[in-house]
Amino acid sequence: MKQPITISKEDYLKAVLEAESEGHTVISSTLAHWLSVSPPAVTMALRRLKRDGYVDVKADGIVKLTARGKETAYRTALRHYLIERMLSEMFGMDWFRVHDEAERLEHAVSPAFEAMLLQKLGDTGTCPHGNAVLPETTAQLKNRGLLTLFEAAEHRDYSVASLYERDPKLLMFLHELGIDPSSRVRVVTRNYDQTVTVKTRNGKTTLGRPAAERVWVRQLAEPADDVRRRRKKRSGKAAS
Repeated sequence: MKQPITISKEDYLKAVLEAESEGHTVISSTLAHWLSVSPPAVTMALRRLKRDGYVDVKADGIVKLTARGKETAYRTALRHYLIERMLSEMFGMDWFRVHDEAERLEHAVSPAFEAMLLQKLGDTGTCPHGNAVLPETTAQLKNRGLLTLFEAAEHRDYSVASLYERDPKLLMFLHELGIDPSSRVRVVTRNYDQTVTVKTRNGKTTLGRPAAERVWVRQLAEPADDVRRRRKKRSGKAAS
């Protein structure tokens, strides 16, 4: 009889898959940081996962998922994504609370319930944080025309497109500042100390680089009047 996989193993496998999706080379220290566990605990877990055919650990310490490991990790990530959407779209839970709840519930979803959620929600949209089933690399996000709030130009308006969702304190912090998914943000100044002053629905605030780099935005079309004023200002400077 096939033994069910443990919650701990699912967490490790999903962590490897998500870290790889973000462009990281996964080694033991990556998983220790990602899962907030001790290095000896990671060593023991990897030993069991390798024994059961879920991962390979190369001579240089790089951890790779086997085909079996990838399938299991993806199913866990998919359940997490579906639960986030269910909690937000069907039950109206606040977007900044659904990640932690999904972390707990993703292990309890049966195949039958997963199939019902897939039929109801699909797997091609985005979660409440603006993310797909798996995280995207920086290159993939930029290919979609996005940039981080830290990179955004002064005196421009942006729509928040994607937020880093694995830090609940960051999500609450951003929400309190008025930086929510799909919300409008105007970059006021990019400051010498690598902070960014922005204007949100809650007024002006300043973000440090670590937080600003976790917010991905899309530039909104500049109003025609602003374009004319900017061109007029440039032409006046050129004439003088």
